[in-house]
Amino acid sequence: MSEKILELNNVVFSFKTYAGLVHAVRGVSFEVRKGEILGIVGESGCGKSVTAQSILRLNPEPPGFFEGGEILFKGQDIIKMNNKQLRNIRGKDIGFIFQDPMTSLNPTMRVGEQIEEVFIGTGTPKAEVRIKALNIMRLVGINDPERRFMQYPHELSGGMKQRIMIAIALVSRPSLIICDEPTTSLDVTIEAQILDLLLELREKLGTSIIMITHDLGVIARLCDRVVVMYGGKVAEQGTSEDIFFDTAHPYTSGLLKSIARLDMERNQVLTPIEGTPPDLFAPPKGCPFAARCEYAMSVCYEYEPSKTTLTEEHSTYCWLQHDLAPEVDLIVEKREA
Repeated sequence: MSEKILELNNVVFSFKTYAGLVHAVRGVSFEVRKGEILGIVGESGCGKSVTAQSILRLNPEPPGFFEGGEILFKGQDIIKMNNKQLRNIRGKDIGFIFQDPMTSLNPTMRVGEQIEEVFIGTGTPKAEVRIKALNIMRLVGINDPERRFMQYPHELSGGMKQRIMIAIALVSRPSLIICDEPTTSLDVTIEAQILDLLLELREKLGTSIIMITHDLGVIARLCDRVVVMYGGKVAEQGTSEDIFFDTAHPYTSGLLKSIARLDMERNQVLTPIEGTPPDLFAPPKGCPFAARCEYAMSVCYEYEPSKTTLTEEHSTYCWLQHDLAPEVDLIVEKREA
């Protein structure tokens, strides 16, 4: 098993609001290993972005605050770090690529200057900054970097802006990059190019990547392991093959049934997940998915399911895995022989 570079243990993060306490992240645990791509998937409001931003303490504190847990990066607990210690890892050891490249870049500065700013922050000699900025633009596949260097963000396409954001994240050659839905606003052709770029960078630099997305197609193409989140909790985690071909949680099964597949019949209708996500102002006391689950039992509404370890890599939180539960086939896609 590869070396762990990041480990979240029972992380709880909430927000104080005028309407009450929002329990956004409720006991999330997972790890990221050296050189792997970990996907975190779930519908909007499941807590995946808050979890990702909590790794670098990017959620506003206050109104946000940690109620418990630890976030260990190379053995150091990020939750206990002071501002100086945080500045030493933000962008240097851990890079972050935000969701919308259209608004993440400064519209009043040339894109090259924005990359140069990051290099200057790393202590690179001024005489080398321009050369290094152009080199990293080439690394992320930007053609004619000398010309692009002098352009403003509004002169670039969405895909080119996202490449600039990736270049900025790579300046310090971080050991971990967190990508918060980086392809959401891009068309499918550009999305494919960005995903290929991330795979190439992983191969060249050995960088670990956390990919936050609601798109299972992105997960299937990119990720080695997957964490499925729902209602601020982890519902299931395992290798990509586990999640797609040995599904163990009804929510994961519901996500897979709601997307189009190549083996579907022409007139086959997609199956939506009925209902709405739980109210995180007042989370349910049992399984967060119980109200929307077609297989829900009485115990699901009353008690939170404990972790069930299926294999060394595959685990889930579901009462259907209990020895006394009825047998249910949750498998949507079959393995090829």
